[in-house]
Amino acid sequence: MTVKKLLHTRMRVNDIERTAKFYEQALGLTVARRHTSPRGAQLVFLATPNSEEEIELCQLPNSPSVQVQPDLMHLAFEVDDLMAFAANLEKKGFKLSDGPTKSGSGSMIAFIDAPEGYEVELIQKTK
Repeated sequence: MTVKKLLHTRMRVNDIERTAKFYEQALGLTVARRHTSPRGAQLVFLATPNSEEEIELCQLPNSPSVQVQPDLMHLAFEVDDLMAFAANLEKKGFKLSDGPTKSGSGSMIAFIDAPEGYEVELIQKTK
C-alpha cells in the first residue's frame, strides 16, 4: 500500500492575515477556504494555479512564536519568465532576496522571503 496523493503542506505562522496577504499579492495564490479547527487554530488553505495540492497556513492560539531556522524549508513555484515575474514583484513592493541565478540544469532560480522567515523559490525551467 502507498499513499494516494499529497493534499496539503502546513506552515505554522504568527500572523495568518499578513502571510495569506503575501501569498495572494506576491504570488497570486487564492484563499480556497478558512476555518477554525476544534482546538482553536485559525486555518487558511491557499490554492495554487495548476496544482491540486494546497498550502495550509495555521496560527495556533497561545503557543510559542514561530521561529523558522534559516534554510530549514522552502516552497518552490514554477514561473514562465523569471525576469518579468521579478519585475512585477518589485512593482508590488516585493524584492528578491537572492538571484536570479542559473542552475546546473540551465534553469533560472531566485528567492523571495515570505513572512515568518519562510523562503519561496521561483524557478524558470529550461525550455
